[in-house]
Amino acid sequence: MAGSRRIDAADTRFARAAPDLAAAALAWIERLRSEKRASPHTLAAYARDADAFVSFLAGHVGGAPDLAALKALRPADFRAWLAARANAGLERTSTARALSALRSLFQHLDRAGLVHNAALGAVKSPKLPRAVPKPLTERETFDLLDNAEFDAAEPWIARRNAAVLMLLYGCGLRIAEALSLTRAEAPAGETMTITGKGRKQRMVPVLPAVREAVAAYIAACPHALAPEAPLFVGVRGGPLHPRIVQGLIQKLRPLLNLPETATPHALRHSFATHLLAGGGDLRTIQELLGHASLSTTQRYTAVDAKKLLDVYDEAHPRAKNASSDA
Repeated sequence: MAGSRRIDAADTRFARAAPDLAAAALAWIERLRSEKRASPHTLAAYARDADAFVSFLAGHVGGAPDLAALKALRPADFRAWLAARANAGLERTSTARALSALRSLFQHLDRAGLVHNAALGAVKSPKLPRAVPKPLTERETFDLLDNAEFDAAEPWIARRNAAVLMLLYGCGLRIAEALSLTRAEAPAGETMTITGKGRKQRMVPVLPAVREAVAAYIAACPHALAPEAPLFVGVRGGPLHPRIVQGLIQKLRPLLNLPETATPHALRHSFATHLLAGGGDLRTIQELLGHASLSTTQRYTAVDAKKLLDVYDEAHPRAKNASSDA
């Protein structure tokens, strides 16, 4: 059958689906990996969401769903699935992602000539709240960077932690982008090329302080860092796990009186917000962050506007009088 593949007995994904649907779904995941170059995180999330939909269908249709069952689905069936997710207390953001996964799956099945069903097109995605980034203030950011070497078991680990946080804030990197760098990609000049979401590449400037922090870590690292090996490594020399960086900031939050929103990703938000406050234009910040859409970058204007209102409330005589009269 077109688009089919042999099912590995050790693969537990889509275990509640009939063999034809399971094979087609696994072929879809493989296509996302090989052709679409989806990240491992996206692959895992899409597979999980589609698998959960198959499990729902198993109860909804009373048996292992096959390709014929997918072809027969009506808008009401998809809405029943949405209602089940809502009753389970799942967030709207999670459901929106799951809908995106299903649309991708059905597009693949249609393209492969296995299932044509336009019912999903009649189902609207849930309205999502417009999330506003939660950056740190400049003072909070500098406090965090100044204490990046806190509680490190060895001096080289302290320098590693400092280098990672400097990259996140100094270059606006995602944690996955920083930890995916190889030794050969370590910043040595005034710019560096970053491979972000969807394998899209962008060029970011590198401050001298960032280069110095990374160089200090490399010089102190006791492990051999081969050119194609990870730049940042753990205690035993393997790739550094994001949880180590997350755990460091979690330790520092109460010590530095930082908000609960202080995370590795908050340093990226801080990079963008501080650039905007310093006069950076949105298009440039969009390029530096690697955002596909300018609307994503525009969220930072809401943060900057709030800051301006806070300053107004603190400084303007009328605002002060209004506060005292209240």
